[in-house]
Amino acid sequence: MSTENGRNERLHQRIQQFIVEALAEDVGPGDFTSEATIPADKRDTARLLVKDAGILAGVEVARAIFQHVDPTAEFDQRMQDGESMSVGQEAFFVTCNTRALLRAERLVLNTMQRMSGIASLSNRYKFEVEDLPVKILDTRKTTPNLRFLEKWAVRLGGCHNYRDGLYDRIMIKDNHVDAAGSITNAITRVREFFVENSMELPITVEVRNLVELMEVLKVGMVDRIMLDNFELPLLREAVAHVGDKFETEASGGINLRTIREVAKTGVQYISVGALTHSAISLDLSLKVVK
Repeated sequence: MSTENGRNERLHQRIQQFIVEALAEDVGPGDFTSEATIPADKRDTARLLVKDAGILAGVEVARAIFQHVDPTAEFDQRMQDGESMSVGQEAFFVTCNTRALLRAERLVLNTMQRMSGIASLSNRYKFEVEDLPVKILDTRKTTPNLRFLEKWAVRLGGCHNYRDGLYDRIMIKDNHVDAAGSITNAITRVREFFVENSMELPITVEVRNLVELMEVLKVGMVDRIMLDNFELPLLREAVAHVGDKFETEASGGINLRTIREVAKTGVQYISVGALTHSAISLDLSLKVVK
């Protein structure tokens, strides 16, 4: 199996697991309102109506949800994930068993509204710096168990994923440094750990001031230096000190008002937790076509 096929299969499995767990939470032993009011064999068509402008996200997840609750569902997709949307557009029509439709309704809307909000906010950040040679990264500040959807939405909005979790990149932060005794100790122990475990991962080390930066430049053995909460003049100075020796990343309290000035310092990456933790869900509705 190719790497791409393997990645797609893992994503499919993760979506299916998400659907099963989310429906169990919402439906429990049964949607008794629908069972009491809707004939078991009734079928209806519903449309997904856009009520906010932004970037659409979650259509593929919606398709999977409807196919899960009713394998005979007919999904008529009118818009693509990542597409700009405006009020009044119709993202898709779905025809399926009516009870299944109503079981899926809230899960589809909650997922798409959340993902579309993240994609739209990510797109706004991208727009602020699109003419500058910098990449905007998300963080691990995500909703537990929904990270894969939220990071997917970040990509749909045009920004980039950082590490998926604690396992796919070394990130030496302030608590690691303080617990290890120094930056030098922390970096050295990481390198020893790699040798002992026959492994290799990219290494980012966070610095809080120019003194710590100079220590990293002296010890080396990292891939990227994260400049955390640096004021703009210090950030420019720090980026100049690093030059092309290591990748540079800015982080800490960066928002839409400040990101362009941060990017203009020459830093190569900017990590923004707000992409996921501060996104506001967009308004979408799913209505039966009468």
